Amino acid sequence: MGLISEVLLLPFAPVRGSAWVIGQVLHEAERIYYDPSTIRAELARLEEQLEAGEITEEEFDRREDELLDRLETAMGSGETTGNGTGI
Repeated sequence: MGLISEVLLLPFAPVRGSAWVIGQVLHEAERIYYDPSTIRAELARLEEQLEAGEITEEEFDRREDELLDRLETAMGSGETTGNGTGI
């Protein structure tokens, strides 16, 4: 049965391969997005922008809340190590 289904599904191999690649790219993007070290670096950049007068206090508060929510999610998932490797 396995051989027959593989032969019949062979025309769909590029679609299955593309779906796998898209899934891998999405997984890696999420890993980077929720990496605590990345979020901490973004928080530091955000504070620098506030001190330089590039953003308002309101903008800082809004973006800081978003980053802290991401950090809380990342720390709760336990999938990353916090050293930027995700391993």
